[in-house]
Amino acid sequence: MANRLTAVSVKATALALALGFSAQVAANMYRYTDENGQIVISSTIPQEATKRGYDILSNNGRVIETIPPAPTEEEIAAREAEKQRQKELAEQREKDRALLKRFSHPDQAVKAMHRKIRELEGLIQLKRGNISVISSQLDSEQSRAANMERAGREIPEATLEKIRRLESQIRDIEREITSQTQEIEELRKAFEADIERLEEVTGEARTVPLDHTETKD
Repeated sequence: MANRLTAVSVKATALALALGFSAQVAANMYRYTDENGQIVISSTIPQEATKRGYDILSNNGRVIETIPPAPTEEEIAAREAEKQRQKELAEQREKDRALLKRFSHPDQAVKAMHRKIRELEGLIQLKRGNISVISSQLDSEQSRAANMERAGREIPEATLEKIRRLESQIRDIEREITSQTQEIEELRKAFEADIERLEEVTGEARTVPLDHTETKD
């Protein structure tokens, strides 16, 4: 019998505590600023007021929690801009690490640029030499065809085909030269940007001229 009464008492106590907790929760109030700038304390809060921030009060008026105002569009934009800035800084740090693995001093980058440019210019010179050889062959074929034409003879299709092939070869090589010339310019710009960055990161100024024609490696 005693045990049964004890169990009933425990349940009653737990129920009373639960009801008391619920009553306390239900008694919580909100303190907010209305659209007129007036402080309001109420058991409910309008949706618009929540955007301005508010306090949750206990039944004895103590602040339980402060809910900050919703961020403005300007604040959201500023946060996004800062996030983007931090991302760009991280990317730049990674690029700097990779750059310093390649070159420890701006002069090393300058010399590497000179070597690359000279290699490409050497290829261009070879291609121009090829054009010169092909042009001589083309001149010879065109001269022979002209002589045939003046003599009233029909120009063989093989000769015409050879002339077309030689002209096509010259055009192809000229396109390659144009492409490699553009490649040199792009390479130069990329290297010069790296050299400038190396000067900033290392605090060392280059001593080698950027113009490769003024130096010999």
